[in-house]
Amino acid sequence: MSAMNATSAAAASTETDRVIIFDTTLRDGEQCPGASMTFEEKLEVADLLDTMGVDVIEAGFPIASNGDFESVAEIARRTKRAVIAGLARAIPADIARAGEAVKHAQRPRIHTFVSTSPIHLEFQMRKTQDQVIDIITATVSQARNLIDDIEWSAMDATRTPLDYLVRCVETAIRSGATTINLPDTVGYATPSEYEAMFRNVRERVLDRVPNPEKIVFSAHCHDDLGLAVANSLAALAGGARQIECTVNGLGERAGNAALEEVVMAIRTRADVLPYQTGIDATLVTRASKLVSAVTSFPVQYNKAIVGRNAFAHESGIHQDGMLKNNTTYEIMTPDSVGVSKTSLVMGKHSGRAAFRDKLKALGYELGENALNDAFARFKDLADRKKVVYDEDIEALVDQEIAAAHDRMKLVSLSVIAGSHGPQRATMKMAVDGVVTTEECEGNGPVDAVFNCIKAIVPHAAKLALYQVHAVTEGTDAQAEVSVRLEEGDKAVTGRGSDPDTLVASAQAYIIALNKLQTKRQSLNAQAQPAAE
Repeated sequence: MSAMNATSAAAASTETDRVIIFDTTLRDGEQCPGASMTFEEKLEVADLLDTMGVDVIEAGFPIASNGDFESVAEIARRTKRAVIAGLARAIPADIARAGEAVKHAQRPRIHTFVSTSPIHLEFQMRKTQDQVIDIITATVSQARNLIDDIEWSAMDATRTPLDYLVRCVETAIRSGATTINLPDTVGYATPSEYEAMFRNVRERVLDRVPNPEKIVFSAHCHDDLGLAVANSLAALAGGARQIECTVNGLGERAGNAALEEVVMAIRTRADVLPYQTGIDATLVTRASKLVSAVTSFPVQYNKAIVGRNAFAHESGIHQDGMLKNNTTYEIMTPDSVGVSKTSLVMGKHSGRAAFRDKLKALGYELGENALNDAFARFKDLADRKKVVYDEDIEALVDQEIAAAHDRMKLVSLSVIAGSHGPQRATMKMAVDGVVTTEECEGNGPVDAVFNCIKAIVPHAAKLALYQVHAVTEGTDAQAEVSVRLEEGDKAVTGRGSDPDTLVASAQAYIIALNKLQTKRQSLNAQAQPAAE
C-alpha cells in the first residue's frame, strides 16, 4: 500500500470508528409482555437517554395508538440532542403518521420496515419478491419526501437469501434511505454468520449506489439464543456502525441486545473492539434502575453490568484477590457504570440536605415537589427501620416514579392473620381521589388483601405471577413484591416495596391494575390498520 493510500485508509478508519447507539427501549422494549409505560414514564426515560448520550431514540410506533403518537410527538418536541425516530410499517398511512409525530424534533427520523425472508413473504406478507421491491420503492420514497433522515429495515434479514437481500438494500438506498438495518429478527444467527452477511451486503451494494460514504449499516439483534450482544459486536467487524439495543435488554420474547453490555464491551475491550460511543457510562446503572422501575421488570441478580451481583465477590479466592488488587477479578470498576458506595448512613435523624445529596449520589434529580414527597416517604421508612440503605432509597423513589400518575392508590391496610383462618383484610383505597373502604376474607392474608382490591375495583384479570424478595438484609428489610396480571392477550407487571410484605403486595397489585387500565384505554383508542 502506498503512503498516500495508507494515510487515506487511516483517515477513513478514524471516521468510521464511531458507533451510533440506537435505543429502542420505548418501542421494541415496551413490546415485551407486561412492560408497558405511561406517557409520563416514557418522557422520563427519553430525557435520561438523551442526557446519557444515546444517538438515536426510537420513541415509539405512532400508528399503534393515539397514546403512542402523543408520546412520540412530545419526546420529539422536548429532546435536545438525540435523533428521534418513529417506526412505520411499509404502509402509506403508517409513514404519514410517523412523519407527523417526529416533525418537530430537532433531528427527526422515519424508520420503516418490510419483511424480506421467504417464510415471511409467503405466510405473513403474501407477496412476491417483485411486489416487495415495489413496496420498498414507494414507501421509502414517500418517507424521504417527508423527512431527510430515513432508516429502512429488512425484517428477518438473517433468513433472507443474500441475492434478494442485496436487491432490497440497493432499492431502499436508491429510494432515499441512508441507514440500512439488517435485523436478526428471530435471534437465529450466529456471530460469524451475522458478520459475513454485513460484509457481503456492503461489498455488493456500496460500489453500485450514489454517495456510499453516507450509508450507515445497522444491527438489530434479538436474544432468543443468548447471542444478541455477540451478534451486534460481530456486525461491527462486518462494517455496521449502528447498534440497536435496549436498556436491560428489554424486548419481545427473550429480549434485545442490552445497551449497557454493548457499551461496556466496547469500552472495556478496546484492544479487539477499536470503536467509540458517545455514551456516558456512569449513567447506565441509573438508566437500568429507572427502566426497571417504570416497567416493573426486576433486573436479574446476575445480569451483566447492572445486576446486583455484577460486582459482588463471595468466593474466598476471589475475595483474597480483590483485597490484594481489584483488577484480579474485576475488569471494570463499579463507579465506571455509576455504582457508588458512599459512607453516608441514612436514618431517622438525617435531614433534607443529606437526603438530597444521597439522591444525587444515586443518580436521581428530582423536582422540588417530588423531592418533598420522597423525603416524607423516607422519614416514614426511617421510623420503621434502624438503618436505611441505598437500595431502600432507590426502591422508595422508583416506586413513587412508577405510581406518581396512577388513578388508583392504596390509602391504608390492616390484616388479621395467623394459623387459624380465615384471614381478614381491611383496606382503604383511593380511585380518582374517592376513598372506598372494603373488608374481605381470604385463603391466607395475601388472598384477603387481593380480594379487597377486587371488591373495590371489579375486574377479570388473572394473577399470573406473585413474587417476593428482600431489598436489603436484616429482619427489618423492605419486601419488594412483583405482581403480573393477565387479561386476554394483555399482560402487565407491578412492583411495590415496603417493610410490611402485605402492604408491598397491595401496592404491587394496584400498580399492575393501573397499568392494565392504561393498556385497555390505549388498545381502545388504537387506530384501525390502514390498507396497503
